[in-house]
Amino acid sequence: MRVIETIAELQTLSDRERASGATIALVPTMGALHGGHLSLVDEAHKRADRVWVSIFVNPAQFDDTSDLSGYPRSLDNDLERCRAAGVDVVFTPASDEMYPAADPTWVEPGEIAQFLCGRSRPGHFRGVATIVAKLLLAAKPHYAVFGEKDFQQLVVIRRMVCNLGFDLQILGGAIVREPDGLALSSRNAKLHPQARRQATALVRALDAAQSALESGERDALRLLHSVTAEIAKAPLARIDYAELCDPHTLEPAPARLRDSTLLALAVFFDPPAGVEGDAVRLIDNRVLQLRSDSHDADRPRD
Repeated sequence: MRVIETIAELQTLSDRERASGATIALVPTMGALHGGHLSLVDEAHKRADRVWVSIFVNPAQFDDTSDLSGYPRSLDNDLERCRAAGVDVVFTPASDEMYPAADPTWVEPGEIAQFLCGRSRPGHFRGVATIVAKLLLAAKPHYAVFGEKDFQQLVVIRRMVCNLGFDLQILGGAIVREPDGLALSSRNAKLHPQARRQATALVRALDAAQSALESGERDALRLLHSVTAEIAKAPLARIDYAELCDPHTLEPAPARLRDSTLLALAVFFDPPAGVEGDAVRLIDNRVLQLRSDSHDADRPRD
């Protein structure tokens, strides 16, 4: 496995691999690798001859400096996990390699970045779009793989790649979960044990909505009520948002659901009273599928 730190070296290697006829799949990460990241590596192996992973904690996508400074970093362990997973190249640039100019150029995503996380994290998706564009230009991959847990990020990146004419395919990898249903996240390790137990409220809320939908419920407000009621059972939880929206445009769903609909959640989990520490923000989602019956059978499916 080769570790590369500069854009120039990565581009040179990409040119050589492409000239030989090899295909490249890139898995962009911010490190602290877990089973969810490794599932994306597995997906990349299915698609390409060469699998590359980038590890870069991108300062431009953090709206809170304490969140940036506290983000988990474990490069040595990450490299070992990449080696064991058969990764060919790991790109580990420094910040001044990715942002060399005093007056940087930004990629500004459109309205799609204003929904969901975009409302509570101003500038976040500008940072995401910019660094992903830089990584794609550095690696020149045929494929790039992103996790569906960050559903809005995946949609924003697909829109950017289409709008700017990048010559590659963006692939989505399914959410990987703990045995109790909690979506794998680098942030899970920051949860207080009591908050960790309560964090399964997210997947229970997703299950409650899907169950209600399968029972015939189509009213968006009543579905959301079932979601918030489930999360309210976790005393340490504070909802940032719980929204139903179109899975392609992220626009709010109609009052009565007619097609498959994204349920997106962002919830803060506070430490217990008297315990020092920061709240941990977790996200989760599910594309709710309408039951196929006489009313819905002729509607298009995702």
